[in-house]
Amino acid sequence: MTGAAARASRSRGTLCRVLARLALAVWLGVIGSATSAVASPPRVLAVKLEGVVSPVMDDLLGQAIERARVGRYAALVLELDTPGGLERSMRTMVQRELASPVPVIVWVSPSGAHAASAGVLITLAADVAAMAPGTNIGAATPVSLQGPMDSTMARKATHDAAAFARTVATQRGRNVAWAERAVREAIAASDREAVELGVVEFIAGTHEELLARSDGRIVHRAGSATPLRVAGGRVERMEPSLRHRVLGHLVEPNIAYLMLMLGFYGLLFELQNPGAILPGVAGAIFLVLAFLAL
Repeated sequence: MTGAAARASRSRGTLCRVLARLALAVWLGVIGSATSAVASPPRVLAVKLEGVVSPVMDDLLGQAIERARVGRYAALVLELDTPGGLERSMRTMVQRELASPVPVIVWVSPSGAHAASAGVLITLAADVAAMAPGTNIGAATPVSLQGPMDSTMARKATHDAAAFARTVATQRGRNVAWAERAVREAIAASDREAVELGVVEFIAGTHEELLARSDGRIVHRAGSATPLRVAGGRVERMEPSLRHRVLGHLVEPNIAYLMLMLGFYGLLFELQNPGAILPGVAGAIFLVLAFLAL
């Protein structure tokens, strides 16, 4: 009986030690996870998209999405300020946003900025859309760079753009009627009006406020819905390369036409003064740049 009691006592002692070690391991795991969470806030990548919507801006967006994917960022913030631009580039950018594996937050900023014309669709395609105080959005009626369109072409372009606006707004759960009117009637809205109308989710004046108010919003990816976790995130900026900055200025319509005129007059001066060389070379360069921009 004494031997059995001793064996039972040893068994109980062994079991207690095992349970104590297990409890210690669980406790250390919880503390380690909490410490890791405190030490590693979510990382958010931010890039500024300003100027004309063009292949240059589209390329910059593509690079930003890829960098955010590879770097495993919690979200990508697009600081948007645009008067609009090319319809083809806008559609490609919208496709990138809708297919992005990283949640995209479009923030019309800073104060005084706007998301006009093509910028409206880029904003509507975001997972989360926000505006800084003192900004506006709207006026998305398509126009032609070659001058006024005939009535048939104008109707075709407007109907196509309106259908695209409805599709994007529906997919992101935003105001479909307003999106269509922005195309057909060229209406626009201030920051507060856009929130009231359900065009954007909220107004944010700083990155901290933007991330805090974006936190917890549902992001839909591959048939699943997950909450966005970006509150208190560390914002890392992606600066445009020299190539993007230079080309971004070249595609400005006013700059493009100025280069076209300089190129024309450079060649004209060379023809009137054979052997000058420099005006002809400069004119040819300006014309090449102008054709690239146009």
